[in-house]
Amino acid sequence: MTTTMEYHNPVLLHESVDGLNIKPDGVYVDVTFGGGGHSKEILKRLGPNGKLFAFDQDEDALANALNDDRFTLINENFRFIKRFLRFYGVKSVDGILGDLGVSSHQFDVPERGFSTRFDAGLDMRMSQKNDLNAYKVVNEYEEAELKRVFLDYGELKNAPALARTIVEERERYPIKTTDELKEVLARFLPDRVKNKILAQIYQAIRIEVNQEMDVLKEFLEQSLEILSPEGRLSIISYHSLEDRLVKRFMKNGLFDGEPERDFFGNFSVPFKSVGKLIVPNNEQIKENNRARSAKLRIAEKK
Repeated sequence: MTTTMEYHNPVLLHESVDGLNIKPDGVYVDVTFGGGGHSKEILKRLGPNGKLFAFDQDEDALANALNDDRFTLINENFRFIKRFLRFYGVKSVDGILGDLGVSSHQFDVPERGFSTRFDAGLDMRMSQKNDLNAYKVVNEYEEAELKRVFLDYGELKNAPALARTIVEERERYPIKTTDELKEVLARFLPDRVKNKILAQIYQAIRIEVNQEMDVLKEFLEQSLEILSPEGRLSIISYHSLEDRLVKRFMKNGLFDGEPERDFFGNFSVPFKSVGKLIVPNNEQIKENNRARSAKLRIAEKK
């Protein structure tokens, strides 16, 4: 499905690209191409011998491909970054930028099922090639699995009751649309916190459908392998689950446990952090509401 619908302004555009400390003849990767905003900014700063590779698993993004000899767009999930860069003969890069989560465009296309604003079929796939969709999670997952999804990815305290209610209701008829799901869970959605709870429920299902946490871990581990010494990682995240993984990985190159100590008892860590956490200012949030929860972290490989 190709669409001419506008992609919104990229979040923290200049800050995230500044964070890459671009060398004119360097090789860079934008792993979340979307509308191409970050990629255009990177290309502006590259010289004639620089190279930019971009990834996007969403077929809609292909309509935004940039006509530039220095640019290559790869229609794949960025969990395969190392494999596809090798395919193009690239073993190391000077910087990687990632703007995680769902694009504004995906939220704005009703039939994709990402937004709480529209009624649509339960889909939520970032790539239409994926077999798993929101319908299957809601209608086919065991109660214990649903509970895990709501607890781990939505951080919802009433995850057991949500899971039980869905399982009970779907025995009478399948839950096919986002409105039907809202109806089934109506008693958990009091007016004053309705939008917040719905956002957490949608987030949990979406993360499960797209395996977002697994994808992020695989990507971060590979980024460490393919970054050159002094190469930069510039990552924008939108919720605490993503940000915790990014922060921890940039701090010590691990997701769990402590890094090893060297002969002198010092921790051996692969990155050094660049600057402090960056969040959008009021002006940026006014321009793009999606920016309100954005957090940018930048690290340099030692």
